[in-house]
Amino acid sequence: MTTLTHTLQQWMDQEAEARRLMLPHGVTPLDDVRSRTGLELIQGMLKGHTRPAPFSKLLDFLLVEASSGQVAFQGAPQADFFNPMGTVHGGWFATLLDSAMGCAVHTLLPAGRGYTTTGLSVNLVKALTPKVQRVRAIGKVLHSGRQMASAEASLVGPDGTLYAHATSTCLIFDLPGAPPP
Repeated sequence: MTTLTHTLQQWMDQEAEARRLMLPHGVTPLDDVRSRTGLELIQGMLKGHTRPAPFSKLLDFLLVEASSGQVAFQGAPQADFFNPMGTVHGGWFATLLDSAMGCAVHTLLPAGRGYTTTGLSVNLVKALTPKVQRVRAIGKVLHSGRQMASAEASLVGPDGTLYAHATSTCLIFDLPGAPPP
């Protein structure tokens, strides 16, 4: 078995397990979001305790790993995401990378705190077609302060090919109705 085949099989197995445990897509009630740390909320998606975002179903990607300051989403490039030139649209790349970076930031937040992306820079370095069965967006926090955080992410194939990389700045804030820190 080649390294590529082995890695792709590991990714597919991990994806199958994540889908098995995953709740139906939906919006987690704000009271549930406020009461959990970011890490509890994000890891809850992997354990079937919290819902994945509705748009991730539409764009066919899902969370496959989450730890403090780092997450990975896995996606399946497909013809539905093509631009007029027959390759995957940059917006799909950007959404996957933004999700990985934002959720990585979220894993470091205490209960009652939220974030939103304020700046996003994406660099596409290689075209993506459905010939690539899966890609992973791996997001890592570079800095997390009281009001701002920054993160980076790479979009890679199972053979290690880099398709895109990105950086993000996030605003951190108190969620509505959360008790003051």
